[in-house]
Amino acid sequence: MTTDTLEAAPEGVFITFEGGEGAGKSTQILRLAAHLRARSGREVVTTREPGGTPKAEAIREAVLAGVAKPYGAFAEALMFSAARIDHLDQLIRPALAKGAVVLCDRFSDSTRAYQGAAGGVGEADLLALERVVVGPTRPRLTLILDLPPETGLARARQRAGGGEGEADRFEAEALGFHQRLRAAFSAIAEAEPERCVVIDADAAPDSVEAAIRAAVATRLPALLSEAEKDARENAA
Repeated sequence: MTTDTLEAAPEGVFITFEGGEGAGKSTQILRLAAHLRARSGREVVTTREPGGTPKAEAIREAVLAGVAKPYGAFAEALMFSAARIDHLDQLIRPALAKGAVVLCDRFSDSTRAYQGAAGGVGEADLLALERVVVGPTRPRLTLILDLPPETGLARARQRAGGGEGEADRFEAEALGFHQRLRAAFSAIAEAEPERCVVIDADAAPDSVEAAIRAAVATRLPALLSEAEKDARENAA
């Protein structure tokens, strides 16, 4: 077989979803995944942080139950980093190496926001930890779902009342904590506009989905199949 008969595997694409509690990230990841599977012809992997692998899910359960809270926000950051190492090694990097699109519900920006801006861990410490843990495996696109924390917390309470359990370690924090979170995510988006897009998550789910699709089409046009490109051009 000659080299000109071989097709190079497409480059993997890493997209993360960020935002406060009740922003609808899980719902919108599933919607975008279905859209990309239908339109891009690429394998699409959905995952979450902390979690995504058995070891990381065990750490998630412990942290959200409040096991690390008595030891402070830096201890939580270390536990999240341990989960992230396994997640990257066992799921994210192998999927990207195969050319897949990886959609992740939270990543290192959440550590910056939750344990950093809202929890009080120094920025320099978290960035040093991020350099060691994440290395070059950084998102090509980060979609920050933004809404007033009062709205997000009301959604989270409604979800818990619908049989999905009690408020977790972070949902139970006071409103001021969640206001600092929102400000932190806004600051991240302002500092890295080439990577981040802020989405109005206070809109109806279909409108949020449309905004996300538009952001992906604009920032990562290579993900669209030729049929999708034709459809967009005909609609223009």
